Amino acid sequence: MKYQLLPALSYLGLVIAVGASAWGSTPARGDTPPATASAPAPTPPVTSQSSTTETPVIREVSLISPKSETWPEPVEVHGNVMPWQEMRINTETGGLRLLSVLVDTGDRVEKGQPLAVLDTASLETELEAVNAQLMEAQATLTQAEATLDRAKRLAPSGGVSQQELAQFDTQKQTAAARLAVAQVRLKAQQRKLDATRLLAPDDGLISARAAEEGDIVGAGSELFRLIRDGRLEWRAEVPGDILLKLAPGQEATISSPLGDEVRGVIRKLSPTIDLRTRKGLVYVDLPAGTPFKAGLSVGGTITLQTRALALPASAIQNDGDIDRVFTVTADNRLQAVKVKLGRSQDDRREIVSGLTPRAKVVAGDVSGLKAGMQVSLRK
Repeated sequence: MKYQLLPALSYLGLVIAVGASAWGSTPARGDTPPATASAPAPTPPVTSQSSTTETPVIREVSLISPKSETWPEPVEVHGNVMPWQEMRINTETGGLRLLSVLVDTGDRVEKGQPLAVLDTASLETELEAVNAQLMEAQATLTQAEATLDRAKRLAPSGGVSQQELAQFDTQKQTAAARLAVAQVRLKAQQRKLDATRLLAPDDGLISARAAEEGDIVGAGSELFRLIRDGRLEWRAEVPGDILLKLAPGQEATISSPLGDEVRGVIRKLSPTIDLRTRKGLVYVDLPAGTPFKAGLSVGGTITLQTRALALPASAIQNDGDIDRVFTVTADNRLQAVKVKLGRSQDDRREIVSGLTPRAKVVAGDVSGLKAGMQVSLRK
């Protein structure tokens, strides 16, 4: 019974509470009812994504064309250091003893300086004999001239016939000819005597000596070799196709065994190419005082002047073994062009193939560019 009364009592309390609330909320007569607050505006729902799409950034680029430039191209070659001109100093007279040798290998000499002296005793004896023959010929001519003059004075009176007069004239001419021969012999003998002193034909350096005091030398024997002016040159052997690209006046750099480099200038080129080696000689003048010796084999470089189609290295994109540049199509999109590179010089690269001089490619840093990207051209 007790448990059945509890719901009824709860329901009765609820009714009383509602009635009291309604009675308390009724305004009294003459009172102004309180203003009611307006309801807040509904808040729009928050979305997780923006309703607008961002506009992509279009990169601005400029265009350049590859330039045809003249680039130096060093070519490694080898050759020998040789005398510019080497003169052989020989004797003119044979059968004479070498009295003294005045210079040695490596000596520098001046033009006209004595190098060696030969014994002149036999030549001086021959010179005296020639002088005697000359005096005899002179006396014979004098007598013949006197005889002819006397005959000419006697001829008008009949003392000398015309035949005898002609004979006297012939004797005079014969004597004059013998005198001329004697004079020539005297000059020749004097020349032989002068040749016993071997003189330097020019300034230079004695490169070889084959003379020893006491030797009896023959006519034409080589006693010395002289490097004219002491000048040396480098005779480089180059392939025939390289030889055709060279010209006198171009520079060459020779590597010295001492560690230094020597710069020379091409003086002349060989007019022929060796059929066996297919190479030709390049004659390079070396500066005075070069610390080289004739016969030394050295290497060096000869610089060719060749044409190259070049672009800045920044305009070329490298992707492993592939090098490319970018051109711009008619609808302002990038197009990748594969190129083959050659030599480098400073910050420029040679384009061997893939472009023409009239091509227009994107300049500047192209590392982040891709084919198909939309770009705009910088004005």
